[in-house]
Amino acid sequence: MRLHPTIHPICGRAMARNAILAAAALAACELAAAQSSATLFGVVDAAFQHGTGSIAGRTQLGNSGLALSRIGFRGKEDLGAGLWASFWLEAGIQNDTGQGVATNGNNQPGGAGPAGLNGGQGLTFNRRSTVSIGGPWGELRLGRDFTPQYYNLTYDVTAAIGLGTPVNVTNIITGVTFQRASNAVSYFSPKVAGFFGQAQVYFGENSSNSAGKDDGKGAGIRIGYAAGPLEVAAATSRTQYLAGDSRQSNIGGSYDFGALKLFANYSHDRGLVRSGPATLAAKANGWAVSASAPFGSNELRATFSEYRIVPVDGAIENPRARKLAATWVHEFTKPTAIYATVAHVTNSGGSATALLGAATGANQSSTGYEAGIRHSF
Repeated sequence: MRLHPTIHPICGRAMARNAILAAAALAACELAAAQSSATLFGVVDAAFQHGTGSIAGRTQLGNSGLALSRIGFRGKEDLGAGLWASFWLEAGIQNDTGQGVATNGNNQPGGAGPAGLNGGQGLTFNRRSTVSIGGPWGELRLGRDFTPQYYNLTYDVTAAIGLGTPVNVTNIITGVTFQRASNAVSYFSPKVAGFFGQAQVYFGENSSNSAGKDDGKGAGIRIGYAAGPLEVAAATSRTQYLAGDSRQSNIGGSYDFGALKLFANYSHDRGLVRSGPATLAAKANGWAVSASAPFGSNELRATFSEYRIVPVDGAIENPRARKLAATWVHEFTKPTAIYATVAHVTNSGGSATALLGAATGANQSSTGYEAGIRHSF
């Protein structure tokens, strides 16, 4: 939905005075509207969900099984000479309860605002809140946004959304900046001969005399290549914390054969994990392989993933989770689709990963089922 600026009073007086002037004023106002406009967009996605585990199961109405529920506003203005300016405000929505999704103000574990029921904070622009200026040289973007290191984890048929999300995303140990960062300055390069890049720095904004003055401060870089059916990219990042830095490095890609599209990614992470009463430094390796096969207005998706955590402080167990998921999608129209997903997780090494709010014991399995409706606008 496009929202045009209100006609200026001067334009209105000119149109009333003279038919010729009115035509000219109307043309000028329409040109201004075309050069600078705002768009309302969003997704509403709800699903019936059931999870099972060795300890407890759960049945619920959830959201965001196929696409993340959201509402947003974006706009762009032509500045001339090849330059442009834009804004983007996007808020996550838990439409099964009507709540917003929590955000984080300083890229630190304690940086989330006051939480309401189920962790909601009301409506916050947690997904993206940026202003940009760009041109032939690329784009400079300021505000809360995805981190470069996260994009490679979306080289998966689920795009890291819903029940089928790989375990190297759901179990990741790199903390709150693995996906998004607040107080960020990002640069996106133009594509040159198929190559593209992104660099980002973000700030924890702590007092200079505090012990953890650099907590939440970090940087990431991503370089990729996309041409024809092939896309591949690699990224690395570091976020600083007094208790121990988080590091995230990964590579991923996709290839579209037409009748079949393949995705794969591999990640190597370093962060902190809980082991009993202690907090330990740990490293982890994960991977995901997936495929999608469209046929008519339907699509079949499958993904298989693994994430293995290795504490480096002498802990005995090395938790590992493996997940297999399959999804069917039927599009009535481009905006509206129904879907169903089934997933199964197996645990070893002390892992107790469970699905859709279920609880399972260490080294036990968990199964999840999800069926829902997605509508975008």
